Amino acid sequence: MDSFNSPSTKPLYRGTQIAWYILGLIEVLLAFRFVLKLLGANPDAGFTNFIYGVTYVFAAPFLNVFRMSYVSGSIFEWTTLLAMFVYWVIAIAIIKLFLMSKTVSTPEAAVKLDNQENKL
Repeated sequence: MDSFNSPSTKPLYRGTQIAWYILGLIEVLLAFRFVLKLLGANPDAGFTNFIYGVTYVFAAPFLNVFRMSYVSGSIFEWTTLLAMFVYWVIAIAIIKLFLMSKTVSTPEAAVKLDNQENKL
């Protein structure tokens, strides 16, 4: 059975699409948070308040890792950049797990193993 016609191919593809979508959504929201803090946006404004509220759950585990840099009303929030990087690494790991469960033919597996062996 070739890997293109495997019944597991479509669900794996959908799984990777969902992982990329969730990562993209989190990254965009955190990027908004970073830019709003950097530009000194009014935290009482509706949009700003919404973004800070939605992203708090994603940024909270990292908030005390680094000190924030304050420059005349602007905040350079290093922790948001760290959060973005960590979530990207997690998404890549999840996608790699999806791809590892893909059905492969014996010849395809042999070629991939040879390639891995040559890299060592």
